Amino acid sequence: MRDHPFNPRKLDVEAFAAQAASLEGDWSAHSLSRLADAAAPEVPAADWPMIHWTLTGEKREPRRGVVETWLYLQATATAALTCQRCLQPVQVQLSLARWFQFVRDEDEAAALDVESEDDVLALSRSFDAIELIEDELLLSLPLVPRHEVCPVPLTHSVEELPHADDDERPNPFAALAALKKGSGPAQ
Repeated sequence: MRDHPFNPRKLDVEAFAAQAASLEGDWSAHSLSRLADAAAPEVPAADWPMIHWTLTGEKREPRRGVVETWLYLQATATAALTCQRCLQPVQVQLSLARWFQFVRDEDEAAALDVESEDDVLALSRSFDAIELIEDELLLSLPLVPRHEVCPVPLTHSVEELPHADDDERPNPFAALAALKKGSGPAQ
């Protein structure tokens, strides 16, 4: 079998793993549109450092004798998101390293995915590894991005926030109870 260059946009995962091939590269964050949408407005994804990624294919033959196709993904990125405390940009380091097992179809992938700790995907002769990398980076984003210590003081403390007195507002359930008893306000 002769070696040939592999395209991460249309990766033949089976051939890639059979050759124990590797690919690596750098992409600009703004080229990954879904990831770029998470950017803080003050620091658009075009201003982020490059995303570095590496893919490695591997064939494994476990004890049961069926050869398995595996893909190892590593990626690192720095994302600028909006801090949910001070609403200023916060730099978040993203780093991932994951194994993916590939099987012949979606049904087998779904069945194995339930019992496997690794992700199981269906084989494709034109697998989009860029989309996989973007998906994994999106999953690595923090749910609530925030600074350890915000660079600007917060404008209000909890004690300064306005509080509504319970006596000032009528209880909405009291009005409902009055309607149920038939003693509601006349219309």
